Amino acid sequence: MKSLLPRLAFVARIVFVFAKQVPLLETSIAHGEALPHTNSDELLYLHRKLIQTESITENEKEVGEWLATYLEDKGLTVEKQEVAKDRYNIIAYKGDKRETKVLVTSHIDTVPPFWPYELRVSGTEIWGRGSVDAKACVAAQTIAVLSLINPASHSIPNDALSLLFVVGEEAGGEGMKFFSKHKPTNYSAVIFGEPTEGKLAAGHKGILGFRIKVKGKAAHSGYPWLGVSANNLMVEALGILLELEKSLPSSEKYGKTTMNIGKIEGGVAANVVAENAEANIAIRIAAGEPQTIVEIVDRSLKNLKKKALASGGEFEVEYNGNGYGPVPIDTDVKGFQSITVNYGTDVPNLKGDHKRYLYGPGSIFVAHSDHEHLKVKELEQAVVDYQRIILAVLK
Repeated sequence: MKSLLPRLAFVARIVFVFAKQVPLLETSIAHGEALPHTNSDELLYLHRKLIQTESITENEKEVGEWLATYLEDKGLTVEKQEVAKDRYNIIAYKGDKRETKVLVTSHIDTVPPFWPYELRVSGTEIWGRGSVDAKACVAAQTIAVLSLINPASHSIPNDALSLLFVVGEEAGGEGMKFFSKHKPTNYSAVIFGEPTEGKLAAGHKGILGFRIKVKGKAAHSGYPWLGVSANNLMVEALGILLELEKSLPSSEKYGKTTMNIGKIEGGVAANVVAENAEANIAIRIAAGEPQTIVEIVDRSLKNLKKKALASGGEFEVEYNGNGYGPVPIDTDVKGFQSITVNYGTDVPNLKGDHKRYLYGPGSIFVAHSDHEHLKVKELEQAVVDYQRIILAVLK
């Protein structure tokens, strides 16, 4: 048996070298099948460099500049669109055709904290901040597009595809909103990249963010009746909201509307009646529009607000004006499973009547965590899948 191993290895190398020369054909792309010519080394290199370059929101300059240089070296025309000082969206396309039929996009910023690239499990898993959300998408989209526009592998016209990698997605989508305001054209389709477990997302929940601010009156804790506790009023408000969550709108597609009390601050010491308190809350909307939720919240807190004012305090609810309802997304590419997701994306931030697709490798369940990672084979499969989606929407 040992004598056969060298021969088998030699044959395998011949097959591999030959396979790398096989042109990309639409009919050859099947889900779960890796394209023979896909340059895995280049994909892994690009992914690693992106992860190694820290790009927490508002600090995307270094990764943006490196990515712009990389795309230029690959023969693309690259524009750096200034969103704010030292913060740039990266737009890339072939030749001088900025106006393309299909836009392929994801984001280059990450949540904090930064933690470095690492290979684990005998080199089969990639760990690090952004390894899933969303530098896996950026790397796979880039390699997929570069492969498709390569004349040696596929005949794609210059006005077919462009790439967009934006800043600020993790903090309100300012990069995509800026691009949307200044975008060159209406696309026929836009392919967004976020972790979807290698499936096409059929839609995602909407969101409404708001802040409750309570002002009371400070006093010695031994004589609490001389003051007005902002903390007590806040605890009452949050109790009302937690009970209210049970009756918020739901839908068959997206399930329940959920509420997250994300941050609470109040008071200065245990022996002081709290003068100020504040809470930041996010609601993931499964049905209806933000205004409907606003009306429900305001109605539920109406009596508490009167109580606060009557006692000499203040009670305010400030809503984030960037809320939106559930977002439907296209899934009409054959061969993919579909899911719905609960997180927000840049999909609603790019205005237009284009078709919208959302796909990416890896799971949202590990994103934003200290165990963010994905398998190498998931990353490689994503290149194939992005090519399948692109070719389907170009038909």
